[in-house]
Amino acid sequence: MIDLAPMARVAALGDSITAGSPLWDPDPEVRRVIGAALDERSQWEWWAARAAPSFEIRNCGVYGERTEEIERRLAACVVSVDALVVQGGINDVAQGRSVEAAAAALRRMVRRGLALGLGVAVADVLPWNNGWPTREPAIRRLNELVEAIGREEGAPVLPFHATLEDPARPGRMRAEWTDDGDHPSVEGYRRLGELAFRLP
Repeated sequence: MIDLAPMARVAALGDSITAGSPLWDPDPEVRRVIGAALDERSQWEWWAARAAPSFEIRNCGVYGERTEEIERRLAACVVSVDALVVQGGINDVAQGRSVEAAAAALRRMVRRGLALGLGVAVADVLPWNNGWPTREPAIRRLNELVEAIGREEGAPVLPFHATLEDPARPGRMRAEWTDDGDHPSVEGYRRLGELAFRLP
């Protein structure tokens, strides 16, 4: 259970799903490249902060990073925050890396956050339309390992996968919930921020 003050500062640490791809990024240089399509609603943190105004959420997402790369940025991301949301793993899957190694990095981040006295939650991995069906078994396995991390470390698991999975097409996001088959659409990010993000 995460015990947070009425006004809590939350660090969201992850890859492009945290960053808000394809229509948003916390890096101004990337936003310049996105150009006219730019839309700040293309991040789950934007929606979560509006659904729960007591949270101030810092976006520490970086496009394309694997879990061990995300892990290296943890210390810088969590300065002066009360809680940490850890998200990552799809780039490990996309690059054919070991899901066990990805899970180990996620576990280390969860443990590091807890050791720093932070409330910590971990998000599971989204369905990947463009990687289906080849990569689905690896995603399912990694999400099993994420569930074990949450259970064993006492960290809530944010159900990103179930929130965007199409019941009629298991392993894939519903068409209106993805912008490009890799990342959520604005509506997909709204669902993650309003339905999947839950910190007591």
